[in-house]
Amino acid sequence: MSNETLAELQKEAGIGGYGEEVERDIPQIDMSDYFNRKDEITDALWEAATGIGFFQLTNHGIPQDLIDEAFLLSAGFFDLPTETKEQYPLKAGTNAGWEYKAQVRPSTGTADQKESYQITLPRMKGLWPTGEELNGFKETMLAFERHNWALAMKVLDCFAQRLDFGPGFFTEGHAPDTPEYQSTLRLIHYLGMEDAKPEDFKFWRAGAHTDFDCLTLLHQKAGQGGLQVCPGKDSKGRAIQWTDVPPLGGVITCNIGDMLMRWSDDKLLSNLHRVRMPKPEEYLGPRYSIAYFAQANMDTVLAGPEGKYEPMTAHDYIQMRIGANFKK
Repeated sequence: MSNETLAELQKEAGIGGYGEEVERDIPQIDMSDYFNRKDEITDALWEAATGIGFFQLTNHGIPQDLIDEAFLLSAGFFDLPTETKEQYPLKAGTNAGWEYKAQVRPSTGTADQKESYQITLPRMKGLWPTGEELNGFKETMLAFERHNWALAMKVLDCFAQRLDFGPGFFTEGHAPDTPEYQSTLRLIHYLGMEDAKPEDFKFWRAGAHTDFDCLTLLHQKAGQGGLQVCPGKDSKGRAIQWTDVPPLGGVITCNIGDMLMRWSDDKLLSNLHRVRMPKPEEYLGPRYSIAYFAQANMDTVLAGPEGKYEPMTAHDYIQMRIGANFKK
C-alpha cells in the first residue's frame, strides 16, 4: 500500500462519528447563457470551489424530462429480480456493473446500505440489461451520460481558465471517444428503512468520504434527503460539523474530488460528505440518486501548474483509490 493510500485511509478512518449538525449557505450558481456569461460564472465557481468546495448548479441545460426518465429507469433497474442483476456484476477495478452493499468506507468499516449500477462506457460489454428486461434503459442512459459529461466540461473549463491550463484542457483530458475514458455514471438505490429495526439506524446509508474524481454532479429526487457535507477547510477540528443539503428539483449538487484537488496543487478543495440515515419524523422510504463522476482518462497525466506533486496518470490514481474502498 502506498504512503498516499495509507494517508487517505487514516484521514477517512477518523471521521466516522456523528459529529455536529450546523446550517451553512450552499452556493447556487446560475449556468444560463454560459458563453456570454462565462467570466461571471467562472468567478462564482472559483469562489465556491476554493471556499466551501461544494455548490449547486441551476439553469444547467440538462432537460428535466431526461432527468425524470433516467430516475424512472434507474428505479426500474433496481426493481429487477436479483438473479437478473447478478448477470451484470461489478468486477474489481472496473467501475462498471451492479453491486450490492459492496462499498466499505474506511470512515466506518461497514458497508454502505445501498446498491448501485455503474456505467463506464468502454467497459460495458455484456453489462447492459436487454430490451426485454428493461426497455429504453441503454438509450436513455447513453443520452444522460453525455449531457452530464458536457456540463462537467463547462465547469472544468472555467477552472482551467483560473489555473492557466488553457481552453479545452480538461475536455481533452476527459475525451469520451477513446478506450481510455473512465468517467462514470452511477445509479444509486439506498435501501428503504420502513421496516428497519432500531439497531439498523446505527449504520450509514453512505459513510463519510471524499470523492476520488475531478468533479461530481449529483442528481437528487425532491423529498429524498440525507446528504450532508463538511467543507474541507472545516474538517480538521475536534468535532466535525455537518450540513444537510436539501434535494431540490432541477438543481444539480456538485463537489470537487481529490483528483482535481491534487491536479490544482490543492487550490480547489475536495470535501467530506455522507448520506445519513433518515430521522424518525422524516421520509423512511428508499432514496434514489444519480451521480456523474468526471474522472480524467486513464492515460491523462495529472501534473499541477506549480508542480506540488509528482506527476501521476489518472489510471494509477483511480486504481489506488478504488482498492481502498471496495471489498475484494
